[in-house]
Amino acid sequence: MKGRPAAHGNARTGPVFSAARIAARVAALGREITRAYQGRRLDVVVTLDRGFVFAADLIRQIDAPVVCHFVREDVRDVEDRGNARREVFFGTRPDLKGRDVLLVDAVIDSGVTQEFLLRRLGESQPRSLRLAVLLDKPPRRRVGLEPDYFGFQTASNKVWVGYGLAGANSTGRNNRGLSTALPSAASRRKVKR
Repeated sequence: MKGRPAAHGNARTGPVFSAARIAARVAALGREITRAYQGRRLDVVVTLDRGFVFAADLIRQIDAPVVCHFVREDVRDVEDRGNARREVFFGTRPDLKGRDVLLVDAVIDSGVTQEFLLRRLGESQPRSLRLAVLLDKPPRRRVGLEPDYFGFQTASNKVWVGYGLAGANSTGRNNRGLSTALPSAASRRKVKR
């Protein structure tokens, strides 16, 4: 597979993080989270679509009662008094009052979406509220947010594919490892214009 073009024109590099390396890191995160919550019930809020594979593997490594909730982000362009802006909307919030909550996402780039969701979840007055991500991209951060738990840090601005993350053409989620995607020839032409 190394160096072979992916379906629909995205070429991938070889795995940067192998399936074995990811599994070992997720197991270590599970042990760390288990120690932090000491057997207390943990409400895990999973962001769809990116976080589902990471969350599925992570919760199986946590030795405590776990309840899962799922949220899907919806980014919309809205106009308010003649000013256009982008807003992030989420579906219904679960009732988390007095509970230990762990937000799980696959990637934190700018941190804007996660910060917004953490604020919304915090309105429910949970006992604790933490963030776990598979990939942390600190150079891209636009807000003062750091994950409480992360699998790997990277400075790469490329699109990551595999382990639940899709490439530009929505494929590649089922790759067991993580690799960076190279833009297709068509998308490179669009950028040059």
